[in-house]
Amino acid sequence: MAGRLSQKHAGAYYTPDPVVSTLLNWAIREDDDRLLDPSCGDGRFIAGHRNAVGIEQDPGAISTAVERAPWALVHEGDFFAWAGETAERFECAAGNPPFIRYQTFKGTTRERALSLCGRHGAEFTGLASSWAPFLVATATLLKPGGRMAFVVPAEIGHAPYAAPLLKYLVAHFATVQIVAVLEKFFPELSEDCWLMYADGYGGKTTDIRFTVADRLQKWPQPPGSYANVPVSEWSRLWKRRLRPFLMPKAARDLYRAVADEVDTRRLGEIAAVGIGYVSGANEFFHLRPSDADKWGIPDKFLHASVRNGRALPAARLTNGIVEKWKREDEPVLLLRLPKTKDLPSSIIRYLNTDAGKIARTGYKCRNRDPWYSVPDVQIPDFFLSYMSGREPSFVRNDAGCTCTNSVHSVRIKNAEDAKAYLGSWGSSFVQLSCEIEGHPLGGGLLKLEPREATEILLPKRRLKRAEINALNEAIETMRQWRHYAAVA
Repeated sequence: MAGRLSQKHAGAYYTPDPVVSTLLNWAIREDDDRLLDPSCGDGRFIAGHRNAVGIEQDPGAISTAVERAPWALVHEGDFFAWAGETAERFECAAGNPPFIRYQTFKGTTRERALSLCGRHGAEFTGLASSWAPFLVATATLLKPGGRMAFVVPAEIGHAPYAAPLLKYLVAHFATVQIVAVLEKFFPELSEDCWLMYADGYGGKTTDIRFTVADRLQKWPQPPGSYANVPVSEWSRLWKRRLRPFLMPKAARDLYRAVADEVDTRRLGEIAAVGIGYVSGANEFFHLRPSDADKWGIPDKFLHASVRNGRALPAARLTNGIVEKWKREDEPVLLLRLPKTKDLPSSIIRYLNTDAGKIARTGYKCRNRDPWYSVPDVQIPDFFLSYMSGREPSFVRNDAGCTCTNSVHSVRIKNAEDAKAYLGSWGSSFVQLSCEIEGHPLGGGLLKLEPREATEILLPKRRLKRAEINALNEAIETMRQWRHYAAVA
């Protein structure tokens, strides 16, 4: 028998017993209900019910599952292949679907999954992780009136690729409930997990029930305490995200009210936000001043660069700060060469070093001509941190530096608008907007993709003290839910 797949490759992180028992309680109503676990792993869910069927692709896990639940029927193989062919139908389903990101969720399995979901009206993008198609495919195997209860990544609350799943669920179930749990189910992982419950397969709903809880409780049935989130509000006002419903309603209402004010702007209206350059070989293309002197690199081919957000000062990047980097011999000088073969002999010698011969074989370098000319080198007006702890840094570029793709490049479109609005950057409202428009990365970090950064709201009016207090409470709530407080 083949060996066990690696945990990361299989996307398998086995579920704690309290979570298993909770989800089984939600899903099973009668002893003779037939239960499906589409990715049964070591059998923890199918062991909890005597009339269970499990699917698993890992032969090593199957042997454990069979030992744990000898009464269960366990199929070995790809769930999507099995789901597309089986005539079996189930009263309920429960489990913890594999969390495999799109980079490794590929090939025949991915094609089969997306095709199956597409036939049932759920159109996932190329960025979908495995768990979302798993749940759609599972739902299609339920009998009318059936229900399912699953562990889901907290990405269901914000990731665009997860939106087709929620759209499918509200169109095919009479009840859809998401239970956001602050306490980590898997402390060893940076990924947070929530719970998903859907009941009444064959029906539909116009609301998503959303429960917020500090920790898992012994819920014999889905929690009766929840907010009704209208699907129209989730889709239109909050861009198909549930994360804003973690914060108090007063702050949410205030945020929407300010967003709707005629004088409020989004960052993308005032500035273009993009990533910096990709060198293809950072260690080779970024020189220390001592290395530049050693190789005799002329100054006109060197440009000071911000290599990561940690290097950014609080508000302004000045010439004095750059000179300090140089005195400390930091590797901050980008080798910025034109697309020409007419280069000084000192540069040609550097390009032909062992390090240069290795650099030119890298993917980015070998696919550009010439390999040594780094493209897309820009001089932004501001830098915006890509990933941040407490809050993103927004730093004026007084030193004329460039930046790598670890930092966002912000270029002003209209100087008058910039003067009128960018002064509000450090305000409570903008900090909350960063939390709402960005998303948690794990480990307490907040990540802002360029698209998300353009959506940050910049108000013009001054807010009242009571409004600021409400915003500050919401900021702390959002930071708590990305676990920033735990690592600060």
